[in-house]
Amino acid sequence: MNKPKMATEKGVPSTSRVLMLLGQLERMNGEAMVRDVEMARQVTAKILHLIQTQEKSGKEVMSKGSSGMEVILASLENTRDVQTTLNILYILSELLTVGRGRRVGVFVSKGGTGILFQILITASKELPPSEELMLQLHSLLAKVGPKDRKFGVKARLSGALNVTVNLMKQNIQNIKLLLPCLQVLRVYSTNSVNAISLGKNGVVELMFKIVAPYSKKNTSLLKVALDALGALLKSKTNARRAVDGGHVPILLAVYLDWHRNDTRHRHMLIRKGLLVCLRNITNIKLGRKAFVEADGMRVLYNSSTECLPVRTLDPLINTSSLIMRKCFPKNRLPLPTIKSAFHYQLPHVPAVGPVAQLYSQPPGVDDVVDESDDNEETDADTENDTENEEDEKDQRSANDDIETDLNKLHPKKNPGRPFEELRVYERFFLELSEDFQGYNFECSKSASTTSSSSSFSLSSASSQSTRPIIVPTAQALSPKHVSVPSSQEDCNPTKGKHTLPSPSATTPTPPAPLTPLELDTIHLTKDQDKKEEGHIPSPDTRTTLSSLTRPPSQGQMIQQELAHVLECVSLEEEGVLKAEEAGGRGVKQEEGSPVNATRHIQSPLLLGGIATRRVGGGGSNWGSDCGSEGTEDEGGEGAVLEVPDTALLLPMHDPDLYVEMVKGTNSVPQYAEVAYPDYFGHVAPTFREPLVERVYGVQRSKIFQDIERLIHPNDILDKVVYDLDIPSCPVIEDSGESLKFNSQFESGNLRKAVQVRKYEYDLVLNSDINSNHYHQWFYFEVSGMRVGSTYRFNIINCEKSNSQFNYGMQVLMYSVQEAISGRPRWVRTGTDICYYKNHFARSSIAAGGQKGKSYYTMTFSTNFSHKDDVCYFAYHYPYTYSTLKMHLSKLEALRTPQIYLRQDVLCETLGGNGCPLLTITAMPESNSNDHICQFRNRPLIFLSARVHPGETNASWVMKGTLEFLMGTSPLAASLREAYIFKIVPMLNPDGVINGNHRCSLSGEDLNRQWQNPNPELHPTIYHTKSLLQYLAHIQRAPLVFCDYHGHSRKKNVFMYGCSVKETVWQSNISATSSDLQEDLGYRALPKILSQIAPAFSMASCSFVVERSKESTARVVVWREIGVQRSYTMESTLCGCDQGKYKVSVYLILFIGYGQKRPVQCKFSRITCS
Repeated sequence: MNKPKMATEKGVPSTSRVLMLLGQLERMNGEAMVRDVEMARQVTAKILHLIQTQEKSGKEVMSKGSSGMEVILASLENTRDVQTTLNILYILSELLTVGRGRRVGVFVSKGGTGILFQILITASKELPPSEELMLQLHSLLAKVGPKDRKFGVKARLSGALNVTVNLMKQNIQNIKLLLPCLQVLRVYSTNSVNAISLGKNGVVELMFKIVAPYSKKNTSLLKVALDALGALLKSKTNARRAVDGGHVPILLAVYLDWHRNDTRHRHMLIRKGLLVCLRNITNIKLGRKAFVEADGMRVLYNSSTECLPVRTLDPLINTSSLIMRKCFPKNRLPLPTIKSAFHYQLPHVPAVGPVAQLYSQPPGVDDVVDESDDNEETDADTENDTENEEDEKDQRSANDDIETDLNKLHPKKNPGRPFEELRVYERFFLELSEDFQGYNFECSKSASTTSSSSSFSLSSASSQSTRPIIVPTAQALSPKHVSVPSSQEDCNPTKGKHTLPSPSATTPTPPAPLTPLELDTIHLTKDQDKKEEGHIPSPDTRTTLSSLTRPPSQGQMIQQELAHVLECVSLEEEGVLKAEEAGGRGVKQEEGSPVNATRHIQSPLLLGGIATRRVGGGGSNWGSDCGSEGTEDEGGEGAVLEVPDTALLLPMHDPDLYVEMVKGTNSVPQYAEVAYPDYFGHVAPTFREPLVERVYGVQRSKIFQDIERLIHPNDILDKVVYDLDIPSCPVIEDSGESLKFNSQFESGNLRKAVQVRKYEYDLVLNSDINSNHYHQWFYFEVSGMRVGSTYRFNIINCEKSNSQFNYGMQVLMYSVQEAISGRPRWVRTGTDICYYKNHFARSSIAAGGQKGKSYYTMTFSTNFSHKDDVCYFAYHYPYTYSTLKMHLSKLEALRTPQIYLRQDVLCETLGGNGCPLLTITAMPESNSNDHICQFRNRPLIFLSARVHPGETNASWVMKGTLEFLMGTSPLAASLREAYIFKIVPMLNPDGVINGNHRCSLSGEDLNRQWQNPNPELHPTIYHTKSLLQYLAHIQRAPLVFCDYHGHSRKKNVFMYGCSVKETVWQSNISATSSDLQEDLGYRALPKILSQIAPAFSMASCSFVVERSKESTARVVVWREIGVQRSYTMESTLCGCDQGKYKVSVYLILFIGYGQKRPVQCKFSRITCS
């Protein structure tokens, strides 16, 4: 080392005693120090005395500008005298003890760590080595090590590892020397290479000799030893050594001993250290097996249960919980296959991708329990996880996903298809060529009311009244061969329907079509006649929706219960249904066999306090089944249960019309029922619902209840009560001790229900059709409940690593009892809600090749207010395809002579359902050239929604958009006069109908198909993109494109857009100023929304283009169509954390329904005709 020159800090007297001594020591460095040993001892002793007795002396040595540390280290390196070395080590120890953070950093930066290792190696060669010197060296290394990032590497390269290990082996009983050695070993072991090396040198076995049962002596030593052992056991090699050595039962026994004896909880850190060792051992499969065989689950469960009352012991409980969850035996889901319970044969299977992999798998290999040693401790496993942590993970992954190719970042209009192919789409843009010469503006009102063909309805009755224009795909027919009916030339502002046939219909070998239900003979009517007597249906009458019940007599109003009510609106086919076919509803039947659509329940409905009036005549329908014989009451009078006239509550909802729309909806399972909430409708609450505050420890308590299943298996019923994999009888009847479940209706999703305890049920969701995953959306019916009992429901096959259910979100519940009482609404419900990783293993096949993944449980508890009620639970407010059709039909009533509204059918889906396309703008003031020119040249705004079926809030926002645009407000009128709105309100009807969460019937995410959509597999995306390509060809690309979505893990409403500049800024790629030239207009719309909409968050918006999103609508429309203002608008599924809706569930339904005052509820009778 070069000889340092002693310098003094400005302002420090040069006559300072300690600085004079340091100067003297500096002059002695080199040969003088070796020759004059006694003088070196005296000088270093004096410096030590000054630093020990005078605080300012230490400050002078370590002050900025002082070279005191260099002098001390040079002296330490040059001396050969043990006493002088000890004096200098004492000096360093004193200096680094005070203000150790900065001072240790200075020490490390001056090379102090290397000098200490050098002295350690030298001292170890003396026999015997100086105990005091070794003690001081290791004490100092223990202080320095945590601050030196290269400490482990330096120790290994210098040979210090073996010196420390040998010293420990020779002094295993010397507590004074062993403690600093363990402290240094703890730092050594943080380096993974060192940990493996130490394990080979027998350190793991050595540490287990130090670990001891409960004792009040040497607790500090044991704490440090456990820390070091825990660090060593992070290495899988060392963990295997511990298992092979039989140390897992030893650790459990020691932990149990400390737990029993440490009654005052003074040694929690030792107990935590033992648990950390067990946690690291159980990171490997062999360790988990040894833990279970040693009865570790019972030991930790019992000890943790005893710790629960003491809040300060939460670290022990959390660590124990983590260990038990890891060691809980991995199970398959209780399903025969993780593929969907429903099968739809595709017209052709893609050559590559998840769907191709699904079809290529042999039977029985789709669900493989992965036995890898990978563990997901980084996932949302603990009570203290926050949304911010989840956002940080998303941000880190997003940074790796940012597009860095400038060629892809610059939008380039690329229509992709020849204009001759796209010309067929001209028929969907009649407003661009309409001249209105035959339109009588003076009598526009009468003309507008006579156009009945515009109502969008796919029911068989309505479809016969209008002859659609057939617009084939380019592959099927050249545009020049398309004939246009003369009705097209009519200038009525409301146009007829135009339909693109399903592309698969033109293929040589089309798949077998879905057979629609012949339900036209079933009608639901509202009987408004007031009569004194009720009608008694004959036993063979097929009841579809009735709540036909026997009323209590005047003297028995409270005591009697009405014996029977239907759980669902039931839709039947023509013909007599046999009793043995009663379990076959909602399932595909063999050709020629009718679909049995009748569903009955046994549970009575108590109507105490519900005002009803008698209608009809005769009596009541009694018996255990609808339509069975019964007897009249003593008075000979009967009555039917009346339901509210929802038209008064919901002007845009008509139950009868909804049923008609259901008849024209094709589903894969051939659903024959209508859920009550969809039939009755939903009135939005006029109040804000607060987010639920999470109860501390709720997740832990739920996990412990799950662990009890393994420890006390005899307490578990494990009784299947509902199973879609049994098509003949999915509802498993019992003696009435279990709840009854159902999901066989449009948008329903529940595959299996297993009763695990008297009031607890495990629920399994169905995969998307032609997929083996995407479990999030649920919508199911429950009946047969008891009032006053708390039921727990566990949805056990969720896939996302975190959920808003951990941050205040609740499930939605709809009570039929409440609905018929005049309160038809979904309400937030559920207590003890949490979302956590469970012990059901996800197959790597379904996890995209990732191993070691688990499913997640979403659990909630609830109480039911009404005996034998029929309730529905949903992930979010349901919005079915039939609801959309009904709404579009009702939307016509809002049209005034000043509104131009046209409803077309863009195409047919794979399932044979129409995809509606709407055009909304203002009628021209007259047919003058100026007014017609202004009408045709209005900019276009293109809106779409519901490409992901589980994001139902997107449909509610779209509903609100449509009603606003059709409204009478001056703002709506000005928007219509300024723009032409082209709207595809539901891009994925098949997914919505069949209860999918993300995919269509093709098993693919349609929002990842925009780059190259297949006309057969992705018809809605193919034709929607073609509309945009046509507009680009005729130089009329939309001013704004916005795709409505819902977000499950973030709050508020926000937008994603596309910007070259912001993407480049985030990716740190080099770009010239010309590369970053772009109009900032893409920020205008989000900025406006942030100023006028309380729920909109500008801070949550992003305009970065990611590689993984290059096939989404937003990016493709921006890049290929050249729409600068191309957005995805995300609406939260939970609530807001800003503005006026902060800490409350933001009701997206307000957008759809408006904040209406409650309406007086009236009842009407619903009967079968």
